[in-house]
Amino acid sequence: MEIKHMDINLTASDGHTLAAYINGPEDAAVGVVVLPEIFGINPYIRSVVDGYAEQGYRAICPSLFDRETAPAQGLQLDYSQESVQRGLAYKKAIADETALLDIEAAAAALSSQPVKLLTGYCWGGYLAWRTAGLNHTFAAASCWHGGGIARHCHDTPHMPVQMHFGAQDHSIPLSDVEQIRAAQPHVDIQVYEGAGHSFGRTGTASYQPEAAQLAWDRTLAFFARHANP
Repeated sequence: MEIKHMDINLTASDGHTLAAYINGPEDAAVGVVVLPEIFGINPYIRSVVDGYAEQGYRAICPSLFDRETAPAQGLQLDYSQESVQRGLAYKKAIADETALLDIEAAAAALSSQPVKLLTGYCWGGYLAWRTAGLNHTFAAASCWHGGGIARHCHDTPHMPVQMHFGAQDHSIPLSDVEQIRAAQPHVDIQVYEGAGHSFGRTGTASYQPEAAQLAWDRTLAFFARHANP
């Protein structure tokens, strides 16, 4: 079936309408929900969705800030300090349980995919972990440099979880990673030497190609093990 990428609208269970970006074969057996950084569904996150589509998945990213930007939808931010502060303010205003409603709406849009997987980056990585403990929809979750996971490291995940951290991430100290590892001995935690925060973000100074490729390969292998449609 033809692969089609497009911007669509979703409706959460509480009636909230949000934007989303979707790509990949409509008849794919497995779907992936991609949760964004604090910069919305910008070109980098869209490229992540496209990357999963190229692997044969049906992938979707919900615009989690739409609750704060309404009636505007589909926020896309750059990496300026102004955008960072704006994104952080939106993030602070949205409770995890509220974001979960929009994550569930994205999963529901993958209605033709019997198996659904979850991944996220930065804030999205954190939300992927929280979702793993609050939701039974997904078969597995891969969390990339999720800041704040340590605060909830004693959550009980309902699915296999993989995590990726940069050893030189100044916003997520290795002490946090070790705290998570101690609390979650069954979680697959990977640490990348020489990598800082957002080491997978192409086109920026934080990008570390070797770490990014290895984390991507590990994520795909992890998802392949747990998809089994």
